[in-house]
Amino acid sequence: MTTAETSPAQTDTSPAASPDTSGGLKIAALATGFVMATLDVTIVNVAGATLQEKLGATLTQLTWVVDGYILTFASLLMLAGGLANWLGAKTVYMWGMGLFLLASLGCALSTTPELLIAARMLQGAGAALFMPSSLSLLVFSFPEKRRRTRMLGLWSAIVATSSGIGPTLGGLMVGSLGWQSIFLLNLPIGVVGMLMTKRFVAGPEARSARPAPFGHLIWIVALAALSYALIEGPQLGWGATPVVVAYAVALVAAVLLVRRERRGDKLVMPWTLFRRPGFSGANLVGFFFNFALFGTIFMLGLFFQHAQGASPFVAGLELIPITVLSPVANVVYSKISGRYANGPLLTVFMLLAGVCSLALTAVSATTPYWLIAVGIGLASLGSGIISPGMTAAMVDSAGPEHANVAGSVLNANRQIGSLVGIAVIGVVLHATSDWSRGASVSFVLVGVSYLLGALCAWRLVTRSERRAETPATPGPARS
Repeated sequence: MTTAETSPAQTDTSPAASPDTSGGLKIAALATGFVMATLDVTIVNVAGATLQEKLGATLTQLTWVVDGYILTFASLLMLAGGLANWLGAKTVYMWGMGLFLLASLGCALSTTPELLIAARMLQGAGAALFMPSSLSLLVFSFPEKRRRTRMLGLWSAIVATSSGIGPTLGGLMVGSLGWQSIFLLNLPIGVVGMLMTKRFVAGPEARSARPAPFGHLIWIVALAALSYALIEGPQLGWGATPVVVAYAVALVAAVLLVRRERRGDKLVMPWTLFRRPGFSGANLVGFFFNFALFGTIFMLGLFFQHAQGASPFVAGLELIPITVLSPVANVVYSKISGRYANGPLLTVFMLLAGVCSLALTAVSATTPYWLIAVGIGLASLGSGIISPGMTAAMVDSAGPEHANVAGSVLNANRQIGSLVGIAVIGVVLHATSDWSRGASVSFVLVGVSYLLGALCAWRLVTRSERRAETPATPGPARS
């Protein structure tokens, strides 16, 4: 038995894991990283206009302030999962938290857009380190499946709550304390989280296997080039030389990566895991879910301000229905996950989100806000089930021994989904004649994305769970 495959009995005897009452403290400690990461995404969006005014940032620079974080985050996730296996999940988690805090301080001290962009990219690198490690630590801390699933729901509820209050908190802080305060807020949260993790969370020991540096470098180049093309395409034009070169670099890097993965022994991607329907299904659901969710947030933030004349702060408040119901659904998931399998839950709520999004295709500048709020609120109700559901399905399929790398794959797929969703919606908004038409087409794409996710959940995740529940055929009786 490897170190990462420690039995539940062994796990429960560790000092940090033995007290049953420490479960809430473990969840709180491991959620702090996600809280900071989600707060920064939503708060920075609200602070965009202030950053343009105070730092003199152009629209392109502002885009990089938001998307530069996603670029380094998505590019480094796979390497971070390998480092967590090699050096230990708890060690890498603490490194990531420390880097994120230093980068947050750098953001607050930035005096030019270029410095802020660089600090935001460092934040993405820190988040890439602690994201997969936090999932591995959670799986190790709660080895019993039913309790682990319940804890995943509570963990997601904490994260979703922070995401929900982000726009409102950001508007208040930027208006009263200045834009620097949104980054300084990370410092006390992160310090408390690191201290709690050190005290209450135990992690699996490091393995001897080292990550493949050249393979990860190719992966980083491929994702970085793709991200550049997606981010700069709407600004420079899809036929501009830098964008075309970026796509060419991404394609060449992808070909090199495939050739290396077929011949190498230390792989970047756990390709054997993709042969498991549950693992592939959870990752596809993650891609389509983030495509739809972040595409919706990107589009509505612009629609409310440009089509309906809302101020940035009011637009932030109007986005609350997307996230305010999610924590409620997270708690519901923790209650019902023991009764219902993840496959059917993902299917039903992805369908609900898809139908609600398609129902909003008739939206216009004169549509009453309450109608939009009901539609996006019901769609987001499902997100509180979908997010922990896909994570639990992925963990169940991959197994605790693969939690580091599997968590990296899922998070990478979700971040790529966010990049593609924002880019595609941006193309739609640039190509359509008015904001109402752009919103209508965007809701069609979002709805289709949710429905594709529902299909993947039903055909792959549900099938995998049914196979796992089917008892093995007994062999012939022996005399």
